[in-house]
Amino acid sequence: MKTNISNYSFGLFLVTIAAVAWSVTGLFTRALAQDTATVLFWRSVFGAAGTWAVLLLIPASGGQASVFKLGKAGCAYAMLTAVSMFFFIGALHHTSVAHVAVITALVPFVAAFAGWAILSERPSKTALVASAVALGGVIIMASLSTNGGAFGNLLAVFMTFCMAGMILIARRYPGIPPLAATLLATLICCAATLPFAKLTGFSGVQWLGFAAFGIVNQVIGFGLFAIGARMLPPTETALLTSLEVPLAPLWVWLVFGETQNTATFIGGALVLAAVIGYILITVRKSP
Repeated sequence: MKTNISNYSFGLFLVTIAAVAWSVTGLFTRALAQDTATVLFWRSVFGAAGTWAVLLLIPASGGQASVFKLGKAGCAYAMLTAVSMFFFIGALHHTSVAHVAVITALVPFVAAFAGWAILSERPSKTALVASAVALGGVIIMASLSTNGGAFGNLLAVFMTFCMAGMILIARRYPGIPPLAATLLATLICCAATLPFAKLTGFSGVQWLGFAAFGIVNQVIGFGLFAIGARMLPPTETALLTSLEVPLAPLWVWLVFGETQNTATFIGGALVLAAVIGYILITVRKSP
């Protein structure tokens, strides 16, 4: 599948911003201090409202009519997105932010293999080298860190496979309306968590937190990812999402003082260097 250079560069930008938006998930989860169902429900409510507003107000987004153009591929993408949300928030409630970030950094390798096997897209040498460096950082963080929970780690592994599946679907079916798919995913989460969520008794600050979480994490994060992933090969898309690895534990350390050991910072620095180096090299090669 050939990729237009201008679209490719724009895709790099969008997926990078999405990764930064996702990196604050742990920060919001810790700040809101609510159970998984409650966090998912209200994040999805505000995320759905924000996505719907974009569809209403910005014609270039595809408009409301795009919801009826999802097709089977779009529905499958939305379902995987919704499931990945469950696994992600659940993992953050059962293990450390650093461990979740480390495990999801394996997405580039899952996506690279699946992209080669299913889409016949051979990863570039630059992407493979950068992924190898990122894996080194992941190994350092995982092997020397002991503050994780087994159940949370397992949920993060499931989320990793969901992410790889989302990347492949977006690449294989670039005609999927991205914001419409994001909207459907948030509505699925709303419906699934409503019976178990707490609906009242929140402070004004908590309501503001839910709203910010939905806008940043779902409208910006999942929305931009769905658009950008259509423009990039699977390995590159997954590699850029690894930017979340060093940023996620950094935010909770800065705000809440959640202890991170030396291995977390060393491994995170390697991942960050791999992603930034890849972006710089790729941009220099582009006209």
